Amino acid sequence: MSLTQMHPSPSSGEAKAQIKPYISELNIHLRTANLAARIAADFAGREMATIIVLKGAFVFASDLLRRLAIQGLTPAVDFLRAASYGESDQSSGKVSLQLDLSLDLRGKDVLLIDDICDTGLTLGYLVEHIYRKQPSSVRTCVLVDKPSRRETEFTPDYIGFEIPNMFVVGYGLDYAEEFRCLPYIASLELPGS
Repeated sequence: MSLTQMHPSPSSGEAKAQIKPYISELNIHLRTANLAARIAADFAGREMATIIVLKGAFVFASDLLRRLAIQGLTPAVDFLRAASYGESDQSSGKVSLQLDLSLDLRGKDVLLIDDICDTGLTLGYLVEHIYRKQPSSVRTCVLVDKPSRRETEFTPDYIGFEIPNMFVVGYGLDYAEEFRCLPYIASLELPGS
């Protein structure tokens, strides 16, 4: 898809948000397969658990987990939900935990899967939270990384795509709960921005 699409803006009802395809569905699938191979090699022979950060990481994580199964890994799966954006296109800088883990992580090697790392505050907070559950190790995997927005020293262990400072949606990423189901990643330009 190469044309800009116009969508009603969730915040205004009448004005249009512009989305422009940025990373294709094919490139996402190829990169996910590459990440799964690297992760499988790193976690081989370990008791592994995957933690998926809701809501944004569910699409990426489901594809990644299927690729890990092809590589022979079938880790335990659990979910966390944290928020720092709300209905804004900017992080508030304050992380709130909205859903906690039910899995016993003691002695397990954990892979934390999220959709995006920008400021690093959410992932840093979640890694510290998971370490309180006494796992052997915690590594992080993100679909998209925006290092230019970093407010901490945090760097994910596995990165799908590094992008410049732009707002992206699709493949699980949203703006005010819209655009998650796009099969590709697109840049989003809001009216008046």
